[in-house]
Order: sequence, then structure tokens, then C-alpha cells
Amino acid sequence: MTYPPPSGGWHDPSAAAGPQSSPPADPTLPMAGAPIPSQPTAADPYAGAASPYSAPAGGDPYAAGYAPGAYPQPGAYPPPAGYPGYGYPPAPKQNGLAIAAMIVSIIGALGLCGYGLGGYIGVVGAILGHVSRKQIRERGEGGEGFATAGIIVGWIATALAVLATIAIVIFIVWAANQDPSSFDSTTD
Repeated sequence: MTYPPPSGGWHDPSAAAGPQSSPPADPTLPMAGAPIPSQPTAADPYAGAASPYSAPAGGDPYAAGYAPGAYPQPGAYPPPAGYPGYGYPPAPKQNGLAIAAMIVSIIGALGLCGYGLGGYIGVVGAILGHVSRKQIRERGEGGEGFATAGIIVGWIATALAVLATIAIVIFIVWAANQDPSSFDSTTD
């Protein structure tokens, strides 16, 4: 279907030029129907190598079921060896004990709100962190950061729990040694 030319005298310059010529042929590629060389040349050191990406040696490149234009095409080579594929390598498996160490240590730190005595749970988190770091080194797993966080938060929560316990004991001893008469506010 053709459209009428737009008003104003505009016309398509490619339509008036007639048929376009094709780009020049690559002199390194074999002509259609020409036999494929079976001996490697100085210009093509891989021509004789057996590869799943090359056409059968000495025969019709389409005899093995390759359709024209389909990959692999005759004369194509595989990607260079040593180059990684697309994307990132898979991450190592996370150590579950490291995650547990961090969670228990955080619970211990939150336990400091209950008069500081809940911080003793941080000891469990710190010990789990040490055990998980040993497992990570032996097994090559991931989770080193979780384990380290569990160790640090766990020991800090434990230290604060010990300080809170000392403060509570001192307060109780101080309160027990006070003279009860000093608290009597009634006067006769």
C-alpha cells in the first residue's frame, strides 16, 4: 500500500534513488557454496579445530541441520575461555548459627530494659557467635558479619547486665542499712 505524497512538495529521497546496493562482502568469509577449508591458515588458526560452533569439516555447512541464519553459524567460534558468564556468582550459604547469634544478642540488648537483668541473654548470643565463626571458617559459609555482630552486641549486653546487677545490689544493701526512723515523716 502506498500513501499519496504529502502536500508541500516533499518526497522521499530514498524512493527516487531506486534499489539500494548491498554492503561489500567480507573477503575473509567463504562465498556461498564454496568448500570450507579443512586446513588452518595463518589468518585463521582455529579453522581445523573441532568445535560445536563450526560447520562439519569438508562438507556442506547446512548438512548437520543448521538453518541459515541460526546460531551456531558456520565459522563462528565459542567465547574465549576464562571469561565468566553473565551476572554474579552465587552467594555462599549463610550460616544459620550466625544469624541466631545476632538475633539472640539483640534480644539480650533489648532485655537491658528490664532492670538490666535481661542482658544476661547476651552471653548466649556471644557464645553462639564464636561457635558460628569457627563453623564459617571450616565450611566456607557466609555470615561472618552476623557472627561478629552477635559477638559484639552479646558481650556489650552482658557487660551492661553485670553493671546493672552490681548497681541493684549496691542499692539494696544501701537501702537495708538505712535507719528506719529517718523515713518516718510523722512528728508528734
